[in-house]
Amino acid sequence: MARAIAMLAVASPMGAAARNSLSRTPPMGWMSWEVFRCDIDCSKDAGSCISEWLYRNQTDELFKGGYVEAGYRGIHIDDCWMKKDNASGAAWRADPDRFPSGMEALGEYMHERGLAFGLYTAESPTTCAAYPASKGWERQHAALFAQWGVDYMKVDGCGDPKYYEEGYKAMGAALEASGRQIEYSCSWPAYIGDDESTKPFSKFIMSGCNSWRNWADIDCNWGSLSGIIDHWGDFGAVLAPFAGPGHWHDMDMLLAGANCISLEEEKTQLALWSISASPMIMGNDLRKVPAASRELLLNPNMIAVSQDPLGQMGVRLPNFTSKSPQQIWARNLVNGDVAVGLYNKLGKTGRAELGAAPCPSWHELRGGRRLE
Repeated sequence: MARAIAMLAVASPMGAAARNSLSRTPPMGWMSWEVFRCDIDCSKDAGSCISEWLYRNQTDELFKGGYVEAGYRGIHIDDCWMKKDNASGAAWRADPDRFPSGMEALGEYMHERGLAFGLYTAESPTTCAAYPASKGWERQHAALFAQWGVDYMKVDGCGDPKYYEEGYKAMGAALEASGRQIEYSCSWPAYIGDDESTKPFSKFIMSGCNSWRNWADIDCNWGSLSGIIDHWGDFGAVLAPFAGPGHWHDMDMLLAGANCISLEEEKTQLALWSISASPMIMGNDLRKVPAASRELLLNPNMIAVSQDPLGQMGVRLPNFTSKSPQQIWARNLVNGDVAVGLYNKLGKTGRAELGAAPCPSWHELRGGRRLE
C-alpha cells in the first residue's frame, strides 16, 4: 500500500508537446461503466439503468458530495446510450425511451451545475456493446457532439485495429473543426498490444488525443488493480516522456467507493494514480460511497499531487521491480518538490531499505498530512 508522501530526488524526463490547449492537468470526474455497465432495463430501477435519470442523479451527487469543489468536474456517459436499431450516420441519436429529453438537454443540466459533459463512441462500426458507432462518420458525429454541448469524448476501439490510425486522426480533426473545445480521450493504444515501447505515442498526440487508455480494463478487484500498477511500473521509463499537459496515460477508473476493494487498497490506488499523473475518474455509485472512501477521494494533498501544474509523470524508482514486495514511486512537482509513494505490495509489516537518511515528511515541509 502507498503509505506516505515525502520528498526524494527523482528524474522523470519531459517529452512531446500537446497539439491543443485542453487537459492541462489530468481530467477528474465520474464515469458510469465500472458499476452500471450496459444495464438498459429501466423497468426495475430507472435511476440505475443507462438513462438520463442515472446521469442526473450522479450529477446531483457529484455536486452535493463536495466532489465538484475538490476538482471532479466531469460526468462521463459510457457505452449503450445510443438507439440500437438506427444507423450510425447523421441520424444517430440517443435511445428516446431512456433519454427522452435528449442529449443536449442532459448536457445543459450538467453545465448548469458547473460540470463538464462527457460522452462515448468508438472508432468501429459498432461499440463494444454492439451499439452504432462512428467509423466513417467522424465529421458528422463530431458536429453532433458540438451541437449537444459535449465537453469530453471517450472514443473506444472495438473494431479492426488497421482502421485506428486513420479513424482516430479523422475524429481528432473533426472535433477540432467542430467549433467547440472537446477533450479527446482515445482508446487506440489499448488495442495494439501490451508492449508500451512499441506504441506510437507521438501519433496519438498529433491526432489530437488529450489522454488515452494504454492497457487492460480495470475490474473491481485487487488482482486487476495491482496488475495495472505493475504494468505502469514496468514501463514507466517508456511512458513518462509522453505524459504532460495536454496528453496523459490513463490507468483507468478509480475503484474507491465502489465497495469492491479494501480501504487500504483504495489508498494505494489513489496515491499511485496521482503520482503517475493518470486521469482521476471515479467508477462508483456516488449515492453509495462510504464516508471513509469519500474522505480519501477528497484528500486535498492527493489531489494537489494529481493536479500539479508541472505536469510531469511519476515513476517507480529503477532499483525496484514488480517482484519487489516494497517499492518507492516518485513524481517531480512544481517548485522543486517531489511526491513519493511507499508501496507495500504484499501488505506485510516492515521497512523498505532506502539506503539513505530518512526524508522529512510532507507535513513537516508543506503543512500537509499523510494519505493513510
